[in-house]
Amino acid sequence: MRTIIPTKLTLTLEKLVIERAKKYAKSQGRSLSNLIEEYLKSVSGELQEQDEIVLSPEVKLLYGSVKDKNIDYKEVITDEILKKHLQ
Repeated sequence: MRTIIPTKLTLTLEKLVIERAKKYAKSQGRSLSNLIEEYLKSVSGELQEQDEIVLSPEVKLLYGSVKDKNIDYKEVITDEILKKHLQ
């Protein structure tokens, strides 16, 4: 089990980007820090299977509705999250 030591990070971003990100995080019931941390974990390869991926209510409703055994659902979800947040 790893020890988690919270560390502050200062970022310089456009004001509008921050405002939109805060609004999105709030709509998902998450903090902006959590949203950024999960994104950084996903792009750095640290997001592992035991880490919980937070799904929006819409995705939760659709989760498991497609029964194609050749699809890696976690990979698809991660790809879609990255597309959404990298626009």
